Amino acid sequence: MNKKLENSIEDELKYLKQAKELVDKDIEGKKELLDKDINQIDSDIKHVGQTLKSSEKKFFLECEKHWVFWALIMIGGIYGAYTYTLRGGVFCNAQTANVVLLSMAIGTRDWAQALYLCVPISSYFLGTILSEIFAKKIKKFQILRWDTILIGIDIFVILGLGFLPKSAPDQICQVTLNFLCAMQFNTFRQNEGMPMATTFVTNHIRQTASNLVKAIRDKDSAAAYRFRMHGAMLLFFLLGGTYSAVLCSFVGLYAIWGAIPILLFMFIKLAIADLTYEKDLLYKVPRGH
Repeated sequence: MNKKLENSIEDELKYLKQAKELVDKDIEGKKELLDKDINQIDSDIKHVGQTLKSSEKKFFLECEKHWVFWALIMIGGIYGAYTYTLRGGVFCNAQTANVVLLSMAIGTRDWAQALYLCVPISSYFLGTILSEIFAKKIKKFQILRWDTILIGIDIFVILGLGFLPKSAPDQICQVTLNFLCAMQFNTFRQNEGMPMATTFVTNHIRQTASNLVKAIRDKDSAAAYRFRMHGAMLLFFLLGGTYSAVLCSFVGLYAIWGAIPILLFMFIKLAIADLTYEKDLLYKVPRGH
């Protein structure tokens, strides 16, 4: 009897041990599944965060997009070719040459020439100051961006310059374009996150050559992208200058009006953005400011 009882107890203990092992295995299995679920949730959260961060980085306002900068540098080419061909044989897009000439005039004590050169340099200086002030003032109204308004101003100014007779002093056209180029250069600063000038190409030449070497030598995809972007700016500047030179040979002083269709297209597209799909983003400051 005792033997049977002992065997029964042993069997019961074995059963309980087996049951405990099965329960432990089940708990361990569920724990592993739970850990996997937690890890998957953590991974999903991280992926969503990276996606949101990436999409935020890649969002650009309409005034920062490639097409705007291509159009603007084409305009710069038009202005430069126009003033050099028909309005005094000078380039109005930048002031490096004028500063060099000013230093030479001061060195040779040619005070009249020095004073004369201060006019275009001061115009460029003033254009930069005013564009900085107007951008802040106009932003408060939340109707149109300063970038859009500046393009509208350009249209009317260029229209007026085309009406100037040949007898009018070339300096009127030169100084006016100095002023416009300064405002354009200061207002439009980054082409989809990449700093870029829209009135001259010296840096674009350097960047194109430098990034070409890096792209080939280092197999650097980012350098290859920069090479394409700066190369495109060079190409559009060249197109603008060529277009302007052809117009100058056919229509003379009215050639400056060749910039108006491009400016008008820009104004319409930027105004649509400001008034519709970017209306709630008028508070957002373009990169580089």
